[in-house]
Amino acid sequence: MRIAMVTDYYLPTLGGVQTVIKAHRESLEQDGHEVTVFAPLSAPSTDPAIVRLPTARRFAPDGYPFTWSPAAAAELLTAELRARRIDVVHVHTEMFAALAGFEAAGAIGIPVVQTMHGRIDVYTRSVLPMPSVTTALLAVMHRRRMSHGRASIDPAQPYARTRTARRMWRLMVSQANHADQVIVPSAHFASKLIAQGVRTPVTVLSNGLEASVLDDIGEPVTRVVDADEPLRVLWCGRLSPEKRPQVFVDAIAQVPGITADMFGDGVAGGAVRRRVAGLPARRIVVHGGVPQARVLAAMREAHVVVSSSLDFDNQPMVLLEAIASGLPVIVTDPDLAESLPPGGRLVTRTPDAAGLATALRELRDAPALVTRMSAAAVAHRDHVAQTTHRDALLRVYDAARAAGA
Repeated sequence: MRIAMVTDYYLPTLGGVQTVIKAHRESLEQDGHEVTVFAPLSAPSTDPAIVRLPTARRFAPDGYPFTWSPAAAAELLTAELRARRIDVVHVHTEMFAALAGFEAAGAIGIPVVQTMHGRIDVYTRSVLPMPSVTTALLAVMHRRRMSHGRASIDPAQPYARTRTARRMWRLMVSQANHADQVIVPSAHFASKLIAQGVRTPVTVLSNGLEASVLDDIGEPVTRVVDADEPLRVLWCGRLSPEKRPQVFVDAIAQVPGITADMFGDGVAGGAVRRRVAGLPARRIVVHGGVPQARVLAAMREAHVVVSSSLDFDNQPMVLLEAIASGLPVIVTDPDLAESLPPGGRLVTRTPDAAGLATALRELRDAPALVTRMSAAAVAHRDHVAQTTHRDALLRVYDAARAAGA
């Protein structure tokens, strides 16, 4: 099968969407399929299977290259999809690369699979300047290239009560309803999308880690915390309000006997670094944005990984990497527990810094619990391999092709 992955974010920029696409590509290619990735890039790629979409020269929101113009991207994609005889277009985002992918696929009659990776209503509210204005502009530009008439938003839901949120939900639901098949990595996000009007067939399909990443991680070792060492905690993600990095910093500040490393950068980076500067030396080290290999190396040295995100993330790839590394995971969002092994996770009693601090104290004071949780993570490793989910992904592609036949 010849597959086109269309995305607004790809390597070398860092993020969960990027790593998911990389995992899909490697797993599918190992199975004999052809995969081409189409994305905006800051510079041309030397990889013949990565095609650069038209990219804005001096506009890179949140540091990401930006597809512009949509018409030029659609024209390029239409020619490339024909030339490469693509069988399925798999769209991973909701911005202009994605719209161009829908437009080009529709012009040729190629089925489209859409993966809904995350809550752009929360992301835009947290990252865009003047979100009430910028989301309105974004919605208008999106609607000019794709009808929003296929969405019926329920404003009674707590996450859709504001006009800004409803704009983004209408955008997400409309785009999903233009696809032939929809993939959602988690049941909790899938239920929200269906409740807000997605009528396209939805498959809940976990993300996974490719073989090369599992090889980089190596065989995981069950963690043992010695009596004379601090609990080593790791946080990884965008330093952005929706990820709540300052909740993590405030929790660490409350718990002696713990050291922490933070990996990532973003609009909240300055505030995080200022808060960390007021803590004792080496309590928290902020490393900034680093390649995936550096994060995996840090996981080999850590005792536990923390996610401080709340009501935003779908299925963070860093949590799958943690499980593959044999690390216990603490989450402040109960929804994120569904992709973690029951014995290898700890959900905080409350989602604030106080609740996270309580969970950290529990692990600090019970090293045997850390070891038991780590053993559960090690036993769950096969479940986070992309090869475990590859056949289900191919079945979605086949269903999309059958629907369009």
